Order: sequence, then structure tokens, then C-alpha cells
Amino acid sequence: MPIHDYPAVYQLWLSCKGMGLNDVDDSESGIARFLERNPTTCFVSETDGKLNGVILAGSDGRRGYIYHTAVHPSCRKQGIGSALVRAELNAFWEKQGFTVRTDLVYRNQSLVEMMRIDT
Repeated sequence: MPIHDYPAVYQLWLSCKGMGLNDVDDSESGIARFLERNPTTCFVSETDGKLNGVILAGSDGRRGYIYHTAVHPSCRKQGIGSALVRAELNAFWEKQGFTVRTDLVYRNQSLVEMMRIDT
């Protein structure tokens, strides 16, 4: 994900009910720092040049962590979120050789449904 996508990514996050954001880590400067440390593990999805999905993940050197996954509400149920998660898992496994951990925010019901996890 290039930092120039940040404005569209932030608007996407705001469109997703239950998205857990904070003013420091999820600010443009916070995301820029995150992308510098994790240049190969953050992806966006676009259709006809319009951003419709994003996944942000990073590593501590041993494991990968998925922090934010979002798909625009009007683009859900099309496999975008699943494709982003698969791309992320492949990036960690193939490029870095380790697994991924995610701590779901269970109030984000659409993410729980996408991951097919019962709460």
C-alpha cells in the first residue's frame, strides 16, 4: 500500500461500522511510519481505480499481525476481504516464513462473519 492511498483508506475505514481506530497510530503520519516498517505486508484492493478494500499487517520478526482489514460496505460478499487475507497470509509465509496472528475486535461483526468465527 503506498502512502498516497491513505486518504481513500481512511475514508474507507470511516465507512465501516465498528472499525477500531485511534488518533495516533491511524493518523497519516502513524500509517506512514507503519508502512516504512512493513512495506510488503499492506495491500489495497481497487476496482476501476476506486479503492474498495484494505488490509494492514506487520511483524515483530517472529509472527505477522493483521491490524486492520476493511471492505467498503457496498462491495462486500464479493470475495474481496477473503482475497486480501489470502494475499496477506501468502506474503507472510512466502516472503518471511512465518504465520500470522489476528486479535479480532468482536464488535466488528462483518469481520467476524468474513473470518467465519463464532463469538
